[in-house]
Amino acid sequence: MISYDAASLYDFVYGCMVLGLGFAVMVLPVLLALFTFVTYAILKFGVVRRKKRHDKYIVGFFHPYCNAGGGGERVLWRAVRCVQTRYPDAHIVVYTGDTDAAPDQILNKARQRFDMEISNDKLEFVYLHKRRYVEASMYPYFTMLGQSLGSIILGIEALTNCPPDVYFDTMGYAFTLPLFKYICGSAVGCYVHYPTISTDMLDAVQSRRAAYNNRKRVSRNPIATFVKLRYYRIFAWLYGKAGRRSDCVMVNSSWTEDHIGSLWEVTAHKVFPPCEVSHLNQLGSLREESKEVKIISLGQFRPEKDHSLQIKAMYELRQIITDEEWQKVKLVIIGGVRGEEDENLVKDLKNFCKYLSVEDNVEFKVNLDYGSLLTELSEGLIGIHTMWNEHFGIGIVEMMAAGLLTIAHRSGGPLRDIIIEESGARNGFLAVSAQEYAAHIAFILGMTEQGREGVRERARSSVNLFSSQKFDTSWTRATDPILKSKSS
Repeated sequence: MISYDAASLYDFVYGCMVLGLGFAVMVLPVLLALFTFVTYAILKFGVVRRKKRHDKYIVGFFHPYCNAGGGGERVLWRAVRCVQTRYPDAHIVVYTGDTDAAPDQILNKARQRFDMEISNDKLEFVYLHKRRYVEASMYPYFTMLGQSLGSIILGIEALTNCPPDVYFDTMGYAFTLPLFKYICGSAVGCYVHYPTISTDMLDAVQSRRAAYNNRKRVSRNPIATFVKLRYYRIFAWLYGKAGRRSDCVMVNSSWTEDHIGSLWEVTAHKVFPPCEVSHLNQLGSLREESKEVKIISLGQFRPEKDHSLQIKAMYELRQIITDEEWQKVKLVIIGGVRGEEDENLVKDLKNFCKYLSVEDNVEFKVNLDYGSLLTELSEGLIGIHTMWNEHFGIGIVEMMAAGLLTIAHRSGGPLRDIIIEESGARNGFLAVSAQEYAAHIAFILGMTEQGREGVRERARSSVNLFSSQKFDTSWTRATDPILKSKSS
């Protein structure tokens, strides 16, 4: 039995806790609103002052990894080129976190990697020193939310250094859109390569299916699944709110268009990425001169690209072809590496090759220059791409244009926009499992040259839809309204 004094003390402490909680519930939102208002006012005042100091027409591109050399960077530089051509008086600013590279180094790499002419006239780089806040390694848990909040920090650094008249996010940082729209008063546009969250990701968590973004220990635990699903749904709501602030929304494929349309509730412009297919179509073949049968993989070294599935496919292939054929086959994995995280992934993939005893038939080529890449493509017979729900697949298009018989994942952009499997119209192959990939490789190895040439010709003809010239036309049509609205 509790004594009178003890009971009174208990009631007093409990009452204090209730009062404290009530105070917090009433006061904290007010303090948060006050903090938000003061921050907004300070930023707005600073941005207005900076804008008054110049009379330039500034078009900003937010691309913290502009020196990465991947498909996203090809879009960035082609878009910059379009603006330079159509609006020669515009002052272009690229917001980048590549502080280890000088402007001329970044431009030279882009010119060489993409075989593209980029003028440095009226082109400026604004270096961002807080890029670590958008690194996935910073957030072992709640990664999407952490990176999105981190992008706001990075966005504040960008707008306080150089507030633009027109702002384009070309890397998928949707939470920066309202920042530039309401603080800078900029017209804002975005090019979405891949939604930060998709309905497929929600479905994977809800169905408790393990994936690269849904760890097994989470998928097996009903409580963890419940919490993660609520987190995903809240994030999807916030993501949609941020995305709807864009004055111009561009997407790179039918798959991305569906998901962005569902999440953001907007009508997007479908602008296929610029794929340099004209000279790839003319690329001479060195396959017959090569002693090896090369299977080429083209893409950035990132977990979602699922390079391990390619290595598993090689293991399965070894089981269904002769030893003589196996000795001639080599998988060449070509990709860009952005930093330590990507480098560690390459090391893990090499170790996985050793684990499956296929290391003699798998070769890694990192950060190749454009000339070396063309040589590899000219020597390859087969192209392979294994990412589930690849948003588009520039690498797939480039391999097809170069004459490789390409096998891609039966999902996303490859399924919706690129690969045709119908009889008489086949321009490539689709697969899901390692066994299916291996079976397609074995089938191609057994095809007659006439049969291969038929698929090759149809592939080269079909990829003209994704040329750089088509991108220029589509980008200009989509962005002209917001660029003109601020140019006068």
